Amino acid sequence: MRNTVLIGMRGCGKSSLGKVLAKKQGRPFIDTDILIEKASGKSISQIVSESGWEAFRDLETTVCKKVGEKEGAVIAVGGGAILREENVVALKKNGVLVFLNVPLSILEYRIRNGKKGHRPSLTGKNIAEELREIWEARKQYYHESANITFSVCEGGGSVSRQVRELLTLLQSFESICKESF
Repeated sequence: MRNTVLIGMRGCGKSSLGKVLAKKQGRPFIDTDILIEKASGKSISQIVSESGWEAFRDLETTVCKKVGEKEGAVIAVGGGAILREENVVALKKNGVLVFLNVPLSILEYRIRNGKKGHRPSLTGKNIAEELREIWEARKQYYHESANITFSVCEGGGSVSRQVRELLTLLQSFESICKESF
């Protein structure tokens, strides 16, 4: 069974949807950011402040290659994992990449007011400006990397409903892939 790999901007719901999706399917859930933090013994912000983004991306690549070898998992990757083609190749080896596309206004709200509390800026800019810049820099990567794009809109319903809709998309994708071969 292929992995389902959730990609998208921070705050798009990769972990929230991923956990519910994994539970509904009886599959393991893997969050690459958590694996990076456990392996390094540091938070992502500590890694970046002490060693820089390139060092963090190197750790992320190591983890992406490792989880890309697994089968049958639901995997949430950090928002920037798609910036390195080697990560995308590793994750697609045994996986279907699902881009969770969420409007910037919703991302901003979630980052400011989410369950995890206010998440600090990654760049030192205000969150709205930061999100716009990151989106402009990454949108092409998300669209090119994804096998499936799943749009999450405001008022998109409960996580359970979104997971049901995502499962339908995944089943359709798998059916099309089987018919193609």
